[in-house]
Amino acid sequence: MKTVVSFLLLPMAMMAVAPAFAQERVWRCGNEYTNNATDAQKRGCKIMEGGNVTVVQGSARAATAPSGGGGAAVKAPPGSPRVEGVDQRARDGEARSVLQSELKKAEARQAELLKDYNNGEPEKQGSEGRNYQKYLDRVAEMKAEIARNESDIAGIRREIGRLPAASQ
Repeated sequence: MKTVVSFLLLPMAMMAVAPAFAQERVWRCGNEYTNNATDAQKRGCKIMEGGNVTVVQGSARAATAPSGGGGAAVKAPPGSPRVEGVDQRARDGEARSVLQSELKKAEARQAELLKDYNNGEPEKQGSEGRNYQKYLDRVAEMKAEIARNESDIAGIRREIGRLPAASQ
């Protein structure tokens, strides 16, 4: 009796699960997708075949970068509080002073690193006289740290360059 019941339940279970696997036809209309056949036929859309399509609702305009020159002003999102010109200049001035102090610290650190690096031949420390590989590993780490610090300096300079010109 057990086998008869399982044979009867199997087809019913398959019928219940089948709609979950089925997906409606999806048409592509340029950068838009639709499952409305009449709308797709009116617009001359092409049917999508092969895989599943996942569409995330949202505005395509929100994801695009602003067009124009590199110096184009970025607009604040709707609903954000307005900042008066005087306040914004004060914020920009504060940001500039923070970035300039960070730049000074990074440049001082770079000078220290280059001094310790000694043109690729730093002083050997402790057991490095007997273990040359340990010395080579430390030299490679120093070189990498110098490169990272140079990258940090370049990034800070780029950020300073993005700020509006300081007004006197």
